This record gives sequence, C-alpha cells and structure tokens, in this order.
Amino acid sequence: MRRLLCCLLLPLAAVVAGEALAQAWPSKPVTLVVPFPPGGSSDQVARALGQRLNAALGQTFVIENKAGATGTIGAAAVKRAPADGYTFLVTSLGPLVIAPHLIKDIQYDPLKDLDPITIAVQAPNVLVVPASSPHKTMADVIAYQKANPGKMSFASSGNGSSDHLSAELFWQQTGTRGLHVPYKGGAPAISDLLGGQTDASFQNINAVISHIKSDKMRALAVTGDKRAALLPNVPTMAEAGVRAYSLTNWFGLLAPAGTPKDVVTKVHSDVVKVLSDPELRKKIAEMGADVVGNSPEEFGAWMRAESAQWAEIIKSANIRPE
Repeated sequence: MRRLLCCLLLPLAAVVAGEALAQAWPSKPVTLVVPFPPGGSSDQVARALGQRLNAALGQTFVIENKAGATGTIGAAAVKRAPADGYTFLVTSLGPLVIAPHLIKDIQYDPLKDLDPITIAVQAPNVLVVPASSPHKTMADVIAYQKANPGKMSFASSGNGSSDHLSAELFWQQTGTRGLHVPYKGGAPAISDLLGGQTDASFQNINAVISHIKSDKMRALAVTGDKRAALLPNVPTMAEAGVRAYSLTNWFGLLAPAGTPKDVVTKVHSDVVKVLSDPELRKKIAEMGADVVGNSPEEFGAWMRAESAQWAEIIKSANIRPE
C-alpha cells in the first residue's frame, strides 16, 4: 500500500514542484545566449527583449555573446546548460535550420536538444544593387543572368548563410545562375557592394536600409510574402515575377531540452507580453521586422518545416561547407 501511495503521489509532487518553480521564476539572473558577435540582428533582438523583461520582471537578464562556427558554438552551449529556466538561446534561423545541414559532427540536434518557446520577430531579406548598377528591376537582373550565366556576382555574409541561400533559391526558381562571393560577415559584403566590387546581394533590411534611403543602394525586391513597411514601394519577389518565392529571416527564443513545461509556459507568456509593448514594436519595426510571438507548438512545427525546406535548397545547390 505504501509503495502504491508513493507511486500515486510522486507525479503530483512533480506537478506541484513545477508550478512552484514557474511561480518563482525568475528568482536569479537569467542568461540570454546570442551565438553571434555583439551588434548583429540576433544581438539587437536579445538586448531589446532583455531590457524589457528586466523592467517587467525585476530581474537581471544578461546577454552573453558566444560567437563562432556560424552560431553553432553558442547553440551547443545552451544544449549543455542546466534545463532550469535560467539559460536561453536567442538566435536567427541559421544555427537551427541551416547549419545542421552543412556542418559535419554538429554538437546538437536543434529539433531534439532545444525546446522552442517563440519566434520573437521575423523580417524579409531585400535584394540590393549599387546605385550605379544598370539593373533597375528584377526583370533586368533575370534577363542579364539568362544572357550571361555566372557573370553577375552576389555577395553574402558567408557560405550557407541565409543571404547566400536566398540567392540560391532565386537561381533555382528562375533557371539562372550568378556568381556567389562569400565574405566573413555581412559588413565586408556590404562594403564591397557599396564600392561596386560585387553586383548584388540579398541582405537583412536593417543592415542596408540607411544605404537605400541615402541612394547608395537600390532595392529591387523583398523576399517575404508581403511588402516591407520600411520599403513600401519595393515589390515582393512574387510581385516582381518570381512567383513561388517567399523566405523570411526569423529570430527565436529557445531553452535547453527538458526545461519544465510550466517554466516554458511562463517564459512564453512574459515574452509575448513584452513583445506587445508599443515602444518595442516600434523599435522592431524600425529594424524592418515584424513581431510574431507564436506558441511553442507553432514554433516547433515551423522549425521542422523550415529545416526541410533549407535542406532541400542546400541539396539541390550542392552547397558544401567552406
């Protein structure tokens, strides 16, 4: 009887303990790991969230930049962290749905080793050319590439980056081919594009919006399924003639696998609340992004679908690690 009673009470005790943990969270500083250097888009999203969570919950949210290996070092560190609700990963899609298909012996499985909480924001990329470019529209670019296969150069922040794969999908869907020129990061890619050393690039909107507005670059199309608020006169890829094209760059919050469900639920609720703050929404809009704040289940399903899509693009283009 005693054993039976213990068996019946143990699950109840676990539920009570989980609820108590969730109610107490956060009772000490929380670390938001960003797997990229300071200043990038993931870092900006993490700092915006951390500041507002700190103000809303009265606890310190520490940003820890663990850069390297296209974001996989930081992601692996979060996998190894205690699943206690005090370490989270804030990252763009790369380490979650692109790198696993490019890097051998990766130290984590993003679909198994990390618990999705929410996609905080998402934003399209934008195809830009230097202001001096003869290409005024997407039709110009497609026509030129068909007449001159492999001649038009496309700069990217690195092999297998979202800007690289945005170009690969464009070539696949239009039956064209350009010349991929990988750089070690977005800044040198943008610098050479401004200087006319390369012909075009798919870039994050926030990284090039100042150059577009100062007429140093020309925006030809955005990669999302709707026009960007910062670039209302720039068509989507579909509107510009690449009918099936739709890609977005997104930034999510994840925890080590096994984090108590009650804690995940509370973290999700708190993050969604701060994402609804008008001031934060304005700041995110100024980055060229949209607030998402979806559920853990929706985020998990999205990751699986995105992983399959990027795997197919990588396989079709026969992309290999640098």
